[in-house]
Amino acid sequence: MRLEDFDNDEDKVIQDRLKQRTWNEIKTNDSWAIFKIMSEFVNGYEAMGRIGPCVSIFGSARTKPEDKYYQLAEKIAYKISKAGYGVITGGGPGIMEAGNKGAHLGGGTSVGLNIELPFEQHFNPYIDHDKNLNFDYFFVRKVMFVKYSQGFVVMPGGFGTLDEMFEAITLIQTKKIGKFPIILVGVEFWSGLIEWVKTVLVEKMHTVSPEDLNLFKIVDTEDEVVEALDKFYKKYDLSPNF
Repeated sequence: MRLEDFDNDEDKVIQDRLKQRTWNEIKTNDSWAIFKIMSEFVNGYEAMGRIGPCVSIFGSARTKPEDKYYQLAEKIAYKISKAGYGVITGGGPGIMEAGNKGAHLGGGTSVGLNIELPFEQHFNPYIDHDKNLNFDYFFVRKVMFVKYSQGFVVMPGGFGTLDEMFEAITLIQTKKIGKFPIILVGVEFWSGLIEWVKTVLVEKMHTVSPEDLNLFKIVDTEDEVVEALDKFYKKYDLSPNF
């Protein structure tokens, strides 16, 4: 079928991606992609290096301001900023907006790592004007999250949130980054998944070690989040960077 024969944009995108290309076309496109990827890394490193390490807050872009988890994320970010920590989010709406809003209201550093998406994503108004970074590549953006974070607060979310959470756990598990605190917020939301990890991955399939369950902590309140962060910092005789 020809590109114009498809009825919707999604099918047209798939057809365009799958159409036959010559080897020279593939090599040329890949070469230019390398420069684009490099530029995103360079820009990200330069900007984030000036900001310094923060705490990343992950969560759904679909969460509305009236939702209890939006309000809780705002309270968490506010208390984090008052405790001296900067806040990094994905820069979009929902939980990300709540995180940046809380940091902004608390007078703390508010960073947004935005990603170009066909839906849902647009930067929120609570990011510091000089700390709003834009990315085309998910993997470059994820590097910025983990490289410049000294803690991860994970609110309820979808596939993207789970991806970010498990990547952070994997990098700590494999000792690719330091053993920074990973704090899952919302016992009601997370308990089913963690029970599955325990009963299936740990006990039945033996694909995860029992001690790996200690890599994260589940809490329900903003005070518990700040307490977990402070406990980590005091243990290693560190202090917030802001």
